[in-house]
Amino acid sequence: MSAEQPNNPPHGSPPQAGVDEPGGRPGGSPDGRWIAYISDASGENQMHIAPQAGRGSVRVFELGGAGFYENLAWSPDSNHLSYWDNSLGFFVLEIESGEVTEVGRELAYSPVRTMHHDWSPDSRWLAYTLNTAMNFRQVHLFDMEAGVAHAITDGLSDVSEPVFDASGKYLWFAASTNAGPSKTWFAMSNADADVSNALYLAVLDGSADSPFSRKSDEVQVEEDDAEDEDEEANEDSQTDEASEDEAPEEDAIAVVHIEGLSQRIVALPLGVGDYENLRAGKDGELYYIRSQPGFGFEGGSHSLARFDLESREETVLLEGASGFTVSAKASHLLVSSEGGFNIAAAGSPVKLSEGKLDLDRARIKIDPRAEWAQIFDEAWRINRDFFYDPNMHGADWPAMREKYAQFLPHLAVRGDLNRLIRWMCSELAVGHHSVGGGETLVEVESIPGGLLGADYEIADGRYRFARVFGGLNWNPELRAPLSQPGVNVVAGEYLLAVNGRDLTPPENLYSRFENTAGRIVELTVGPNADGTDSRTVEVVPTSSESSLRNRAWVEGNIAKVTEATDGRVAYTYVPNTAGLGHLYFKRYFFPQADRDAIIIDERYNGGGQVADYYIDLLRRPIVSWWAMRYGADLRTPQAAIPGPKVMIIDETAGSGGDLLPWMFRQQKIGQLVGRRTWGGLVGILGFPTLMDGGRVTAPNLGIWTEDGFVVENVGVPPDIEVEQMPADVIAGRDPQLEMAIEVIMAELEANPPTGPRKPPYPIRARRGGGS
Repeated sequence: MSAEQPNNPPHGSPPQAGVDEPGGRPGGSPDGRWIAYISDASGENQMHIAPQAGRGSVRVFELGGAGFYENLAWSPDSNHLSYWDNSLGFFVLEIESGEVTEVGRELAYSPVRTMHHDWSPDSRWLAYTLNTAMNFRQVHLFDMEAGVAHAITDGLSDVSEPVFDASGKYLWFAASTNAGPSKTWFAMSNADADVSNALYLAVLDGSADSPFSRKSDEVQVEEDDAEDEDEEANEDSQTDEASEDEAPEEDAIAVVHIEGLSQRIVALPLGVGDYENLRAGKDGELYYIRSQPGFGFEGGSHSLARFDLESREETVLLEGASGFTVSAKASHLLVSSEGGFNIAAAGSPVKLSEGKLDLDRARIKIDPRAEWAQIFDEAWRINRDFFYDPNMHGADWPAMREKYAQFLPHLAVRGDLNRLIRWMCSELAVGHHSVGGGETLVEVESIPGGLLGADYEIADGRYRFARVFGGLNWNPELRAPLSQPGVNVVAGEYLLAVNGRDLTPPENLYSRFENTAGRIVELTVGPNADGTDSRTVEVVPTSSESSLRNRAWVEGNIAKVTEATDGRVAYTYVPNTAGLGHLYFKRYFFPQADRDAIIIDERYNGGGQVADYYIDLLRRPIVSWWAMRYGADLRTPQAAIPGPKVMIIDETAGSGGDLLPWMFRQQKIGQLVGRRTWGGLVGILGFPTLMDGGRVTAPNLGIWTEDGFVVENVGVPPDIEVEQMPADVIAGRDPQLEMAIEVIMAELEANPPTGPRKPPYPIRARRGGGS
């Protein structure tokens, strides 16, 4: 195929043979000729550029970098590709020469790193963001001609998603000035941070006016020669119209003056909100997703909107849009929503009944065994390139691939592959290593049962409610079926029939509730086993009782501690160091913050984040008191417990549940009671998805101090070890909680809290009233 033919690729050689599956998201060149994608056909990820029509050879580029690449973006002239790699580097590939240029690099990992980048319409400038040392995104412009990068925002606000206007005159972006608390992402203390942003525009040409300059309202007065001008215009109109139709579209030129650019940033007249997914349309058009927060248990809403610079107005094109992209010529949009994908004309409201993509027609023939070999190799490479320790904990990692690859021909199902990868990765001897998912050939439908939120016993030849769990029926997560208004079943009553059918042992009670979660079920209940004085009620079983049982356990422990300590000691349970734990801590700590001491229970803690939020509140000192004319004096801080503190730990608590007691001890807050924690503090931050949707982790976040790497595979030992013997637990006892109460009461007795010694009120007036 000759060089003049349109399907002849840029200079290069074809890829090696093998399973050729693109990695990341492919990108079509703006001239419509090429498709760029990442493929590991050679055994390593490389850039591939293939003819869009599917005919002709494919050029392959060695990218160097750290092994994985994403966020490919073509320059408008189709001569360059920009991309990020997993080492936090940002690069540009020149297609003609194959030369790779490093444009920028993040200082450290941050989950708010958008990896967004956008080319100017003349392909000279590249806009992107980099995080400062405190994770504030800062807009940079890279000059391809000079090979120089310029920071154009000051790093005091969080700026995201810069995009060039199609005219080349402006740079659009979003920015937040209240994002500060959320920027310390590796912490729970930002969980309640409220972040909003607004849309802005930078005028790139230093000699240009702001597009938001006030428009003149003066009436233009026609001159005497207006008629002559009109006649001349009419004579030329036919020629002008023909010229306009035939004139080629001129490429926009981005005139960028770096000097004073930060002073040429203006706000769009849209107000503060939540803007994301910025994309430029035609000249003076910006498309974006605008989100509104949800209230209560309702989710937020997302709208696809368009801002027009000429009219200075926003138009909502589709409510409920989850994402979109703009075609190279900005003539069409590809929009995603709950209804799927639709292609729509740009600038017009999106009609989901039109332009829908029928993805069900797509069919791909696969070879599972070939896929499994590729997935095995990629899982090995993900760990090679992402694992926090470049020495792989001393494992000979290439040898591990060879050791376990010999089992590949013997795999029978996808689950075997997960097991094989798990064996290989176990050689790293690290927690937080997991394998799962993937495409299976057999799908088994799960039929949920229905639960009433109760314990049962057999009495008088019947099933009797031994305990009925109450809930918070205004909260869907804590809905208790038997305590709903109009139901009111109580312990001691009998369950006599389900949907009119009599129920007696030894029939399995739960068999009557198969596939009833969320559906109305009719129960016959009553105070007597013979059915006298019974009544019929309608209930809606729940699919899980875990929240109800956990709440009953927590509030039962609060009652035990309150009774055993005469109300002097608070009890707070933290199920994890993520959202639910944050919710529990707020719910139970603050109402009890007037007590003398506190027991924090982190048993069964599932981990999550760095639990600095808990630690900061637990170590709060009393600063001052405030005298009031009426009522009790106030203290600062109001929510603080300065007295003794004890934390209960066990072997099921791990990850963030390891770090919490480790910090508790490090900060000398109090004693630990229970059993040594799990010992998993090499965390995970996200990894590429495997070909068939499966997943593998490569723990990439290891804790260390000047004393070395800590906690991993060791855990946090208690100061006082207490085992939960099965016989004690079955009997209703909690030896670990009992010991915590004993320890904290001994500390209160040894160091009884004393109230503040209030000073006498000051005398500030002159005695005698004289001058």
